[in-house]
Amino acid sequence: MEVKVAKFGGSSLADASQFVKVRDILLADPQRRYAIPSAPGKRHARDKKITDMLYACHKAARAGEPSDDLFDEVAARYIRIAQDLRLTLDLQGELDTIRRNLAAYEAPDYAASRGEYLSGILLSAYLGWGFVDPAQGIFFDSRGWLDAERTQQALSALLRGHGHAVIPGFYGATPDGAVHTFSRGGSDITGAIVARAAQAALYENWTDVSGCLMADPRIVDNPLVINQISYRELRELSYMGATVLHEDALFPVRKAGIPTNIRNTNAPQVPGTLISYHPDPCADDRVITGIAGRKDFCVIAIEKTMMNAELGFGRRVLQALEELGISFEHLPTGIDTMCVVCNQQALAGKRARLVRRIYELTEPDTVEIHSEMALIATVGRGMVRSPGTSARLFSALSEAQVNVRMIDQGSSELNIIVGVDNADFERAVRAIYAAFVTP
Repeated sequence: MEVKVAKFGGSSLADASQFVKVRDILLADPQRRYAIPSAPGKRHARDKKITDMLYACHKAARAGEPSDDLFDEVAARYIRIAQDLRLTLDLQGELDTIRRNLAAYEAPDYAASRGEYLSGILLSAYLGWGFVDPAQGIFFDSRGWLDAERTQQALSALLRGHGHAVIPGFYGATPDGAVHTFSRGGSDITGAIVARAAQAALYENWTDVSGCLMADPRIVDNPLVINQISYRELRELSYMGATVLHEDALFPVRKAGIPTNIRNTNAPQVPGTLISYHPDPCADDRVITGIAGRKDFCVIAIEKTMMNAELGFGRRVLQALEELGISFEHLPTGIDTMCVVCNQQALAGKRARLVRRIYELTEPDTVEIHSEMALIATVGRGMVRSPGTSARLFSALSEAQVNVRMIDQGSSELNIIVGVDNADFERAVRAIYAAFVTP
């Protein structure tokens, strides 16, 4: 039987009613054999996330301040869930152990990880499934980097001992046995690691949205859901600001060739977004897959006559950036011009030194830095087979009276990136969406 791995976010496990939804989803498909829970999220707008509360407990303990009242709130959330689900397990013993360890100034990673740990204990008991502690199968090296191959071997062996199991997200262990966490949102990464270790046919990522949207709903009203998307397309959109899935979570499943399905716990009947290497070309006939962007970039514009004939010119420009610890985003060029696009914050306090160093290394005619620019990526595997895509995009921007300050199109023809003034960002996104999506 093929295996599916299902990860559930904090909103999916915020209270007992959400646990019921998760159980129903897992038991509805016998191929769903491994579940990765997050810590409970907010139940309402003014509520607190469990992970934030645990960090606060640790901070208070480290400062020598009372933390019992803070931890009582955490404990009450879990006790209420267990009572509402009518579970019989020694949850109080687990809570007492965690309370003592926090009072003994355990590391912040330990404190933060206990949210997922307790969620896993509850979900395991509720389903009657086995429990696998990630500290026994997900390993980091002495630098805090994931030891991917050791993890793959150890976790695969652990999973083989369980027909069905719950594996808490977000954490693993260092060589000395200490708990170590991924960055926030790291349960996505755990889910992908488990999917690879289980050789899953599908990794399901259950959250509170019905898939990846074609544009930011804060900018475009009711954007359409992306039915299918390639890993390359999602990587482009994630880089430019689309945040449905933790970016690092793509790599384990992408490496293993496992498709990922973004689903909504509160609307399980909706198929969501399927992410794979080779999406079905018949899934939809849209020219573009999605639009994403970010503000606050700057362009370093370097001009020098006969630049194209000067061997090593580009290397020396990049050397100036490297010496000052500045990474670049894009490199649009011309015959006598070279532009380097950087995050505006990366140049803070370094502009004068950078310009001076570029002059020293390249002796250009002029160097100018233009700030307050936004980048917008229009991404789609359908663009390569659709003549006139660029014309439609730039006509839409022109009609919206948006001035294009930069154009960068990759050789793969997977995306077109335009630079516009920060002030024109939202208007530009809406214009592009209307040109390609709105009937």
